[in-house]
Order: sequence, then C-alpha cells, then structure tokens
Amino acid sequence: MLTIGIVGTGGIARAHVDAYQRFARECEIVALCDPAPGRAEALRAELGIDGARVYTDATEMLAAEKLDLVSVATPPSTHAELSIEALRAGVDVLVEKPMAPSLEECDAMIAAAKDNGRLLSVVAQNRFRDDIATLKEVLDSGLAGPVTHAQVSSSWWRGTEYYDLWWRGTWESEGGGCTLNHAIHHLDMTLWMLGSPKAVTSVLTNAAHENAEVEDLSVSVLQYDRALAEVTASVVHHGEEQAIVVQGRDARVSQPWKVVAETARPNGFPTPDGDMELVAKIEAVAAAHRPLAHTGHAGQVGDMLDAVRERRRPAVDGEDGRRAIELVTAIYAAGIERRTIDLPLRPDDPYYRTGTLVERAPHFYDKTASVTEQAGEITVGAKA
Repeated sequence: MLTIGIVGTGGIARAHVDAYQRFARECEIVALCDPAPGRAEALRAELGIDGARVYTDATEMLAAEKLDLVSVATPPSTHAELSIEALRAGVDVLVEKPMAPSLEECDAMIAAAKDNGRLLSVVAQNRFRDDIATLKEVLDSGLAGPVTHAQVSSSWWRGTEYYDLWWRGTWESEGGGCTLNHAIHHLDMTLWMLGSPKAVTSVLTNAAHENAEVEDLSVSVLQYDRALAEVTASVVHHGEEQAIVVQGRDARVSQPWKVVAETARPNGFPTPDGDMELVAKIEAVAAAHRPLAHTGHAGQVGDMLDAVRERRRPAVDGEDGRRAIELVTAIYAAGIERRTIDLPLRPDDPYYRTGTLVERAPHFYDKTASVTEQAGEITVGAKA
C-alpha cells in the first residue's frame, strides 16, 4: 500500500483526492498539508479522508510521515520549492501544472529528482483522454501525411472575479496569465503530437480583466521545418469552444472529431467527394482505439502509482513538463520583446531565469482585489 501526501488543499486538490481514491486498494492518503489554518481539516471532513493527518507546514509533514508519493497542488510560484524539498526527502512527486514559472526552476526540480533517485511527474491530464489519445494514434499512423498546419484553440472564459484570488493575476505569484495557466494543457498536447517547434512569435494583451497584471489573451505562431501552428490562449472566449485541428498533406483530422481528405481535379481544385477510401482508413484507426481504463487526473495518477512501484519513468515526466514551460517562456519572450524567439532557450538567455517576467513583462493593469479563498466549483478542462 503506497502512502500519499497532498500539499495544497485548494480547488484542484479535489481532483487529486478523487483520483487517488479510485485506487483505494493500491494507495492511501495519509497526510494533507495547507498553510491556511483549518483548510486541510475542512477538505478532510468534506471528502471523508478520515485517516489523513493534517499539517500547516510541508517540512513538518515530510519529517513526520513515511511517504511514497506527494502531490503538489499549490500556486505555481511554490511548485519548485515544495517539489525539491520532497524529492530531497526521498519522496516521489506529482506536481500540478504548470511545472514552475521559469526554466531555471524546472531544471532545479529535474536535477533534484535525478540526484536523489526519485521520480518527478507533471500533471498533463489531457493526455489521458480518449478523444486526445485517438487523435494522437491517428497522427502517429501517418495516414494524414506530413503535417502542414495546425490550429490550436485553448479558449476559456473567466469573469473578472477569477483574478481576485490572492495568487492569481500577478507575474510574481501566478507566473503568467492564460498562456501559462490555461493553454499549458493545449501546448503540452501540441508538443506531444507535433514535437517542439524551431521558433515562436506571439502577441499578448489583456482584453477584459482590468484587475490583473497578466495577459488574458495571446496569439502565437509556432514554426516547424515546413509546417506552421497557430495557438490561441484565452480566458475571454464565450462558449469555451476548444479545438485541435491538424492539416496533413493528405487529410485533416481534429478534435472535436472530424476527418476530411481532399483530392484534386486536373486543374488543382478539389473534387466533390474527396478521398473516401483514405477517410475510411483513418476512421478505422480511430474506431480501433481501446478506451482508457481511467481518464483525466485518475489516468495520470494510475500511471504514476505504477511508476512508483516499478521504478520506471512515468508517462509524463519532468522533461515533458519542462518542454511545455520552454514553449510558454518563448511565447512570453516573443510577445514582450516583439521578435521571433528561436528554440531551444539556453541558460544564458535572460528569459531562462526566475524573475525575468516580473521585471520585463507588461503589467496591463494593477491587481485591485485579493481574497484568500473563493467558493464554488472549478473546471479543469473537459473539452479538446
């Protein structure tokens, strides 16, 4: 029976608790930690985790408990410090997205895992979704042909009250806006399916949230060898219509699911019906997808529990988390400096370092409200 500790008992912690409870024969949550007095006790009572001890200090929890795995579910600016402390204490770590606000911190986390022989995984729960896994399998089949263009819409909507929570809405405490904290899901999926781009250009703005320093909208273009990908990161899109549309030379595939395969007339214009034989082959690959036993956070937690027992690399490790942060960092650098940013970013680049965004990023508005807690359900992305 693996023993689990959770640091941070805010909204996203419920997804972690639910995921671990789905594997009740394999693990037990024995400790909850939150610096806010009474918050850990409240979550314990709410979710019926009666056997869990509560702490307000992570150092105390790590010293008192014999833990196999810790979930870090705290604000982004604290991820690196807490993860490194747990890794150095000999505990494997599953850290919420985003991995950390800077590449410097990501590399310190990866080094701590390696130096202490521990496992580090970064939450990327959308890889554990049947629709996204199906799209990945179709692209890997090669039937669509070489990718020519992709449109990635990370479209969310949040009211101004969203940024009233104390740690949201500043470069220092949140690490960024919608590009880092919402589009990180779609950027990770883009990297997973298409690989890392060669260069990035972007534009940032704050279009509708006058109580936040950070961007609420960014539009970026990722350059590959011959292909281009457009990425929109937003918390101003009503309807939250999220999508990944990938154009291959031979066919278009997307989630929400759609397949189109054009064929040409002698003059180059499309025929009325297209290549229905190719469409049928692609549909057959999609239909052959075996549904995942567990999806979302539960899917990733299940993989991580197996990795802890087997001492193998988790499906999403620290390097995967770092690649997503590198892409976010390049988007920010391109938008702030108003130039194309080449990848990879190196340690001598100022944007590699912790604190550069705080120093250089535009503060679109002053943060005008700061509350310690917000009631109500959070959503973690059920769409493409």
